[in-house]
This record gives sequence, structure tokens and C-alpha cells, in this order.
Amino acid sequence: CTSQQNAAAANADTQLVRVTHPFHPLFPRQLPCVGKRYNRHGERLLLQTEDATVWSVPPQWTDLVSLDPEVVMSNGRSLLRVVDLMELATLVKRLSSKSEPR
Repeated sequence: CTSQQNAAAANADTQLVRVTHPFHPLFPRQLPCVGKRYNRHGERLLLQTEDATVWSVPPQWTDLVSLDPEVVMSNGRSLLRVVDLMELATLVKRLSSKSEPR
């Protein structure tokens, strides 16, 4: 995915990117990547739909990033990675300590 000055400009070597995040509205469509941007959340790919709408999508939600080895090895048997479970436990602990009366 290469960045262009004008996202609507036609480019013969535009890379097609498939949205792989199962809950994204564009899943599992394959769209041209018309640019790449960075914001406070990190890198974002700019994908253009047929109606010329440009969507900003993290590369982790596309086929440009290789699959996580934990996800591949689980072969669909695990919904979350260990790091995801640890983050969830930390969040639950933080939220439950805020709700306790003092």
C-alpha cells in the first residue's frame, strides 16, 4: 500500500487488501489501498470502496499482516490469545475496584 497525494487518483499498481477482522463492516471484502497514514493510534491503511468512500483501517485487521502464531496453532479452538486474557483480567480488576464502596 503506497501513499498518494490524492486518494481518488487512479493508479495501475494499487494494491488490493482484504479486510480480515470478522466484526468489521467491510469483512471479507477486498479493496484497493489508496494510502497509508499515521495517527496517535498508529498506522492506518486507507481503503476505498466502489462509491469512492475511503475507510481508515488498522493493518492488523487486513491480510497485509501475517496471522498471530497463537491463533494459527489453536486452529479455531481458542477465541482469545493469552495476552488478550491478561488484558481482560486487568480491566476487570480495575473496573471492579472502582465499583466497590469505600
